[in-house]
Amino acid sequence: MLINLLGHLLAVCIGISLGLIGGGGSILAAPVLIYVMSVPSKSAFAMTLVIVGVASVIGAIPHWQQGNVNLNTVALFSPASMLGAYLGAKLASQPFVSPTLQLVTFGVMMLIASVAMIRKGNNQSKDAAEKDESHHLHSLLPPWLAIALEGLVVGVITGFIGIGGGFLVIPALVLLGKTPMKEAVGTSLIILALKSVTGFAGYLSGNIPILWDLLVSFTVAASGGILIGAYLNRFVSAKQLEKGFGYFVLAVAIFVLIKR
Repeated sequence: MLINLLGHLLAVCIGISLGLIGGGGSILAAPVLIYVMSVPSKSAFAMTLVIVGVASVIGAIPHWQQGNVNLNTVALFSPASMLGAYLGAKLASQPFVSPTLQLVTFGVMMLIASVAMIRKGNNQSKDAAEKDESHHLHSLLPPWLAIALEGLVVGVITGFIGIGGGFLVIPALVLLGKTPMKEAVGTSLIILALKSVTGFAGYLSGNIPILWDLLVSFTVAASGGILIGAYLNRFVSAKQLEKGFGYFVLAVAIFVLIKR
């Protein structure tokens, strides 16, 4: 009973972090489900996709109201991303993919995400670096093809380890699709929600067991936290919070890798 309460309190905290910094918090859902709630890792990664999807829909509402969702970009990026998420989930469902492999991959992606969050607070020569990278990517492939390939790869990662991958999607939209940052954030949330659906479907088709009661209660708790975080966001500096949160994610990533 106490562990169950602790897990749901942590779900609220995850939601608050999502509401405060706009993304990244859902990456902590799988560790809570696995190490606190004792959910098998494959089931936890599948369940995390639902949490990511619901959080993305809730987060997208204010962006939609402000006109910061580009449906043309969604239509271009989503099909490959949704396919990738389904394939990634189907791959993760196979018996030859061990929980250890998934957790190590997840830990590595957490390290990358934490570095992205920490660096986001630093603006040193960021514009120049982005221009150089954008030029390099555009010189290799047509923008539409580069976006589709990026969507496929990020989708596979989403399906395989249950993370939204917004820290990968947003740069792709900005650099490859020349999407303004505010619009990229809102658009990415719709993309994350769509690929979470196909990723979860991939796990279901792979006969991965889902703890439905826990999934519903955990998602409701996280959603309530999002609303609290969105309210608190008016009073705090999101940029500084994201940097601090990045260090926390880094610590959790190291814990996950050590445990495996």
